[in-house]
Amino acid sequence: MKALVYDDVETLVYRYMPDPVPAFGQSLIRIKASGICGSDMHAYLGHDERRPAPLILGHEAAGVVVGGEMDGKRVTINPLTTCGLCAACKAGRDNLCADRMIISMPPREGAFGELVIMANRNLVEVPDDVPFEKAALAEPLACGWHAVRLGAAALDIPLAEARCVVIGGGAIGLGAALCLMAFGATDIQVIEPNAVRRATLDGIAGFTAVEPGTVKQADLVIDGVGYAATRADATVITRPGGVIMHIGLGEAAGGLDIRRMTLQEITFIGTYTYTAQDFRDTAAAIFDGRLGALDWTEERPLSEGGQAFADIRAGRVAAPKIILRP
Repeated sequence: MKALVYDDVETLVYRYMPDPVPAFGQSLIRIKASGICGSDMHAYLGHDERRPAPLILGHEAAGVVVGGEMDGKRVTINPLTTCGLCAACKAGRDNLCADRMIISMPPREGAFGELVIMANRNLVEVPDDVPFEKAALAEPLACGWHAVRLGAAALDIPLAEARCVVIGGGAIGLGAALCLMAFGATDIQVIEPNAVRRATLDGIAGFTAVEPGTVKQADLVIDGVGYAATRADATVITRPGGVIMHIGLGEAAGGLDIRRMTLQEITFIGTYTYTAQDFRDTAAAIFDGRLGALDWTEERPLSEGGQAFADIRAGRVAAPKIILRP
C-alpha cells in the first residue's frame, strides 16, 4: 500500500509500505478519510518520544471494511484499544486502562495509509448518507464530548445556565464548543489568537469567537491547547467555585495558579481521550446532526500530506482540521 510515513523530524515521505494483515477479531479497513491531529504535529516536530520514526501516523479515520465478517461496511474507527478486563474497563472508564493502546504508536501503524487494521469492537458503522470526512471527525469530537460530559457533572449549576469558555479554536477546541451546544449550553465563547482561523469560526453558529484577553470570567473553562500560558489564562478566567477542564497536551508543566485555585475552590480536571461509549455517542450525534454541519474541514490528497503538515506548521491553514484522502 502507499502511505505517508514519518521518517524524521519535519520529514514525511509518501511511499510504499507492507499491507497490514488482520488477526482474529480484527478487520482490514480501506481508508477514505483521515484527519491530521495535534498529536500528529507534535510527532512531526520531534516532540513526542512515544512516536519514534519511522512510523505511519494518523488515528482519526473512516473507511470501508475489506473482507471478513464486516466486508463492505462503512465504518468510523475508534483508535483506542483497551483490555476490557481491568477495574477501569469494567467501570466504564476504559480510557484509563493501563494497557490502552492507540494506532499511530508502535507497534501499531496509523491511518495515514491506504489500509489499516482495527479490532471489530472498535468499529462503528456509518450510515450511507454520512460522508467519510464527517465520520472521521468522531475521534477528535469524542475528546470534546468526554470533557463536556465530565465538566457538566462537576459544575454546580446546569450547563444551560453556565457561561462557558473554550481556549483554542483548533479541532479539539471547536469540537468542545460544538459538544457544549449539544449538551445544552447557550453562552459559549471560543478564544482564538489566529485572526484567519477566528474568521472561519465566525461562520459557525452557536458560539462567539473572540481574541485573547477579552473574556473576564466564566463558570466552565475548557483548555483545548494545554500550554502554560493557556493554563494561566484558565485560572484567571474561571470564577470562584468554577471548573477547568484540561484537554490540551501542548506542554507538560507551568501556568496553574494553585494558590488561587485553592482559595477559590476551583476544580481542575484533566481529561484524556474518551470512553468507548463516548465515542459511540459522539458518532451518533454526528450522524443525526446534533454537532452541526461539520463543514469546516479542508480536504487534501494523502500524497500531499507533507505539504499539509508544513502549512499547518507555518500557520497558513484557516480550517480547524485538514482531512487527508488516499
